[in-house]
Amino acid sequence: MRKPASRRPARRFAAATVALLVTLAASAPALAWSALGHRMVGALAERHLSPATEAEVKRLLAGEADPTLAGVADWADRLRDLDPERFKATSKWHYVNTPPGAGCDYVPPRDCPGGDCVIGAIEAQRRILADRSQPLEARRDALKFIVHFVGDVHQPMHANDKDDLGGNRYQISLRTDLPPEEYARKNYVDGVMGTNLHSIWDFYILGSTGFGTGMDAVAPYADRLDRLPWPPMPADGPATGPEAWARESCRLVDARGLYPPAHKLDSAYLDAFRPLAEQRIRQAAWRLAQVLETDLGG
Repeated sequence: MRKPASRRPARRFAAATVALLVTLAASAPALAWSALGHRMVGALAERHLSPATEAEVKRLLAGEADPTLAGVADWADRLRDLDPERFKATSKWHYVNTPPGAGCDYVPPRDCPGGDCVIGAIEAQRRILADRSQPLEARRDALKFIVHFVGDVHQPMHANDKDDLGGNRYQISLRTDLPPEEYARKNYVDGVMGTNLHSIWDFYILGSTGFGTGMDAVAPYADRLDRLPWPPMPADGPATGPEAWARESCRLVDARGLYPPAHKLDSAYLDAFRPLAEQRIRQAAWRLAQVLETDLGG
């Protein structure tokens, strides 16, 4: 009787394919919220500024290609291509990590040496923005950094206590109809995206709503979020300052079970966590508006 053909070559091929996807996903540039998420933070915040603060924002952003908070919201990420040296110098400003087991307790000398973390960056850029003796260009860049980093610190993967680079090393196989961003197209095979948990939160949760992922999606998506109760404070009451916002993000990771036990996901995970992601976008927008009122409205 003839023995059935061995399945080992097929298994070896499948394993090799998975390994390739993991390698590609690990090398992909995961940042914070996608451009869509950051632009919604800016758009929502700008809707809730006083006339005086809105006028000062317009004065500072005059000359930008899109002189709105939404238009400059992803500038700090685009520095990767616009000014690689500056992006390298500021790359640590996008996140803060506390050690595993630290309980999300922030210790500046340990977690933000030299102020090189998102908490230190927000504090430093606010000092520049509020100082009217600073050159206009410095204050303009400070405003653009603040818009971005307030968004970053509300993204749970940018302030957690896991030893995996904010979910970048937590590999995910996602079945999705949403095409990935251009840099990641090579990882998208037969409707399955080889990615990581960080990118799930950056791009896929917000991008899979049906609004799209481009600039034309910002206004209708922001309209929908702006119809929800305002201000969007967390259940435990208002928390002020970037250290508190980072701790809030960090604690959400475990409290809400953001890390899936399985590494294969589909739209069910995206749908389940979209309300939380949208809440963080709205909270970031509200707090950004309050920061700008304090630093520019006087």
